[in-house]
Amino acid sequence: MQRSECHSRRHFLAGSSMSLGSFALSWMLQQDEARANPAKPELEPRSYDLLPKRPPAEPRAKAMISLWMQGGPSQLDLFDPKPEMAKYDGKPFPGEIKYDNAAQASSTVFHSPWRFSPAGECGTELSELLPYTRSIADDICLIRSMHTGVNNHGQSILALQTGRILSGRPTLGSWLTYGLGCEADNLPAFVALIDPGQLPVLGVENWSNGFLPSTYQGTVVRPQEPRILDLTPPAKLAGAVQERSLEFLEQLNRRHLDRHSGQLDLEARIATYALAAGMQTAATEALDLTRETKATQTMYGMHDDNKQTADYGARCLIARRLIERGVRFVQIYTQNQYWDNHGGIIKALPAACKKVDKPSAALVSDLKARGLLDETVVHWGGEMGRLPVIQNEAGRDKIGRDHNTYGFSMWVAGGGFKSGHVHGLTDDFGHRAIEDVVHHYDYQATLLHLFGFDHEKLVFVRNKRGQTLTDGQPGQVIGGLLA
Repeated sequence: MQRSECHSRRHFLAGSSMSLGSFALSWMLQQDEARANPAKPELEPRSYDLLPKRPPAEPRAKAMISLWMQGGPSQLDLFDPKPEMAKYDGKPFPGEIKYDNAAQASSTVFHSPWRFSPAGECGTELSELLPYTRSIADDICLIRSMHTGVNNHGQSILALQTGRILSGRPTLGSWLTYGLGCEADNLPAFVALIDPGQLPVLGVENWSNGFLPSTYQGTVVRPQEPRILDLTPPAKLAGAVQERSLEFLEQLNRRHLDRHSGQLDLEARIATYALAAGMQTAATEALDLTRETKATQTMYGMHDDNKQTADYGARCLIARRLIERGVRFVQIYTQNQYWDNHGGIIKALPAACKKVDKPSAALVSDLKARGLLDETVVHWGGEMGRLPVIQNEAGRDKIGRDHNTYGFSMWVAGGGFKSGHVHGLTDDFGHRAIEDVVHHYDYQATLLHLFGFDHEKLVFVRNKRGQTLTDGQPGQVIGGLLA
């Protein structure tokens, strides 16, 4: 085709009716540009690893521990006092409510039966159900205006964990390890500490690498011994015998990889073998809590008489030990629907708080005492909050609260977040965020900023398309959250 013919056709298309011309013109310009600047093929297949990497900007945070409260803790009873609700308690809600479960819904307002009062020098109002969290009020940034807007557990979990409500995407821990690598030679970069009760909703999707190479998948550590299965070899295979076997296996694997270069799953599998060998010593030491003083174990609630805090306390202590040794991201999960108080909230909510309150506060205090909090983000929260009205109106012992993703609370501490601060506001009934709203993609953009990344530029190319954690959503760094 001659340039004059192409030029004439473009003018014809550009002048045609509706929008066909603009689309065609854009396409033809792209074709000309592609012919003028042909894509340069990659001469060597890309390789991915966990070597430490420096982010583009100076980071405030280097590691993160996420305390994941699956099910939806009630912000109205823990973090977001609404004294104006008291006059409506037991009366119809004066407005519209977005119900998730219409079958059990009611419009009867349920004012929190638990007292709130100022905590710390900052004076943040917190519930009596969280006495230990009250002790770290000056260290946390309480966000009262979280919003995902998808009232189902699975979709809201995916929104907060992966940036979108669709399955198959990498989780936050995978993105961070993809961007930063790991500072530990013989420990995983991303560790998932699961609950002894059940896996959370969506199970392994909570620590999935999605479309990222499997090198960036989370490694599960069990809640009971042995915390990692098959870590220690039988006596007859230990020592020199195992070393020679591993050397021979490495040779075979490398030879196979040379014949199948660019196979990312194969590369990840070989790296996993090498990591597993190193973990025999490093992980055994890191997970050995007998190396901690009794005073430290007691601070985390591991020796409480009622044992309610022992398991969660042990996992919080393990998280601190892993971060100290260079692990990049640790997430600690409560069991399936643990905070999903559709009924029986009067008894269930205090029990849930009892399990996690003391260990969570101990983790923040311990990191601070060791000089680690400034560069470690601690996150506490779930995928949603609860509604201001009664669900299951069948007597006080049976009442609960339905889902609410339009205005709920969570807190963060350390790693560059503002301390002793409350951000955002919900309406007088705690139903919807109305001021300084923080969407899930804003939270993610802010987190990545603290780790030294622009959320739009931490990109993985998949099927010739660059993808990010926030994936084209209008995420913005929330300056009001930053110290």
